[in-house]
Parts: sequence; C-alpha cells; structure tokens
Amino acid sequence: MITIYHNTRCKKSREGLQKLEASGKKFEVREYLKEELSEEELEQLITKLNIAPIQLIRKNEKIWKENYKDKDLSDKELITVMHKNPKLIERPVVATDNEAVIGRPAEEIDRLI
Repeated sequence: MITIYHNTRCKKSREGLQKLEASGKKFEVREYLKEELSEEELEQLITKLNIAPIQLIRKNEKIWKENYKDKDLSDKELITVMHKNPKLIERPVVATDNEAVIGRPAEEIDRLI
C-alpha cells in the first residue's frame, strides 16, 4: 500500500497528492498534522527513506530556528522533536511497505509508482 504523509496547506504536498491521484494506484492519505506520527513510525519512515533524521527536518521553520537550530541533538532527540512538532517534517513523504521518498520535487514520487 502507498501512503502519502500529507499537509493540506502545503502546495508541494498537494502536488504530490495530485500525482498519486493521476497514477490510478490505490493509496491512503495520512494528514500527519491531525494524526501525528509516533516516534516508532518516524524511525520506520526514516529507515525507508534511507536518510539521517536531520534530513527530514524543515530547517526554515520558525520552531526550528528559535528552539533547535544551534543545539547538538542526537538522532533520537531529533525524532522526538519531529514527533512533538510535526510541522517540522518535510512534505510530502510518500511511502510503500519497503521504501519512501520525499516528494520534492513531485517527480520523486515516480520512483514509487
């Protein structure tokens, strides 16, 4: 099953959703700002993305700049920060059972569909 971790207010996320809709494949939408991800789910997603946790963080967000930017945080601490502040998670993320991509640009999603 394909899942898109979606923020309805984000243009890039809406573009990713449109790409999935146009693909004709079955998928589910997870609005992660409404239905937050657990730390375990974030760990699994990061593993599927094959990236370091810091690479999933939106570093231009005010929350990041004011509270975390200059701190030396471990991977586990970064996951906790994303769990507590889901607005910091890059979007959209599209995942299958085995892999995931950050859909920026939306063409990245083609690798999964």
